[in-house]
Amino acid sequence: MRAKVSRRLVIDASVARAAGGEDAVHPLPKQCRDFLKTTLSVGHHVVLTPAVSSEWKKHESGFAMQWRTTMVARKQSLYVNVPEDVELRDAIDGASATERDRRAMLKDAHLIEAAQATDHTVVSLDEQVRALFSAASTRVRALKRVVWANPGREEEGCPRWLERGATPHLHRRLGARRTVK
Repeated sequence: MRAKVSRRLVIDASVARAAGGEDAVHPLPKQCRDFLKTTLSVGHHVVLTPAVSSEWKKHESGFAMQWRTTMVARKQSLYVNVPEDVELRDAIDGASATERDRRAMLKDAHLIEAAQATDHTVVSLDEQVRALFSAASTRVRALKRVVWANPGREEEGCPRWLERGATPHLHRRLGARRTVK
């Protein structure tokens, strides 16, 4: 099933690392595999910056490596060179409650920068950094537009969301009120 609108998704290496093969039965590897398969079949694009590509190559599972190769072959991968956004990083630095929080957000700031350069969508399993970015969004306005999806959380319904066009619903944006389990 092809989406009417193809979205450009920044998919974190955490998803690539967790994606299991066709025989995976445990929930997380299966959910990540199904998310990647749905992304491919629906026709969305994966955004690859040098930093994202490097993380993928270092951490991806065998299934994720095959998936990425297929995405490239089908021209569903978008290579972009996104410069470091000093203003964003300074704002994140100023919005950090602790040094540990600051380091965690700056480590993943490249995901936000890539999302801002494309369709404002990050896909990641990292709920801790999601919560940090969400809290920081009250002071860092640029974060408010970023949609964050976690395919490892069944209640988020990511495959169905992809099939319906990966619309940037308000409830998926950083800063939206939610309860984290």
